[in-house]
Amino acid sequence: MAEATPSELEARLRADVQDAQRQRDQVRLDTLRLALNAFHQEEVARTDRDNANYGNILTENDRLAILEKQVKQRNEAALLYRKGNRAELAEKEEREASIIQAYLPARLTDDELRQVVSNLVAQHGRDFKTIMPLAAKETKGRAEGARVQQIVRELTS
Repeated sequence: MAEATPSELEARLRADVQDAQRQRDQVRLDTLRLALNAFHQEEVARTDRDNANYGNILTENDRLAILEKQVKQRNEAALLYRKGNRAELAEKEEREASIIQAYLPARLTDDELRQVVSNLVAQHGRDFKTIMPLAAKETKGRAEGARVQQIVRELTS
């Protein structure tokens, strides 16, 4: 397996870990360390012959997908904590999600998302089964799949 050079994102995370250490911001420090650890775990998983990505190096898009997954997990955990009347834990999860969110590309607004989907509808017709995969590919990493699906349904029905 080829040795990967650290990505720009990973280098930024490592530099911010040092800043968090200097500022004694424990929540930010722990969150960034967990994100870096998730990268490492995925790299190790790719050394297993049974892994679908065996032998592939971790790309920048892979790293962004890992961070998106972590944000989603923290948001889901915060929701569950709120349901369980554990506001202090929910706030901690939400803070961690916002820390990681800062490393992700800007999200599309509903208007921008509608514009992307409208262009696809104009090019490919109003069939949901045709538009949805194209819209998902076009907006990957910039919008949640559920939001994309909702807007595609709205504009194709």
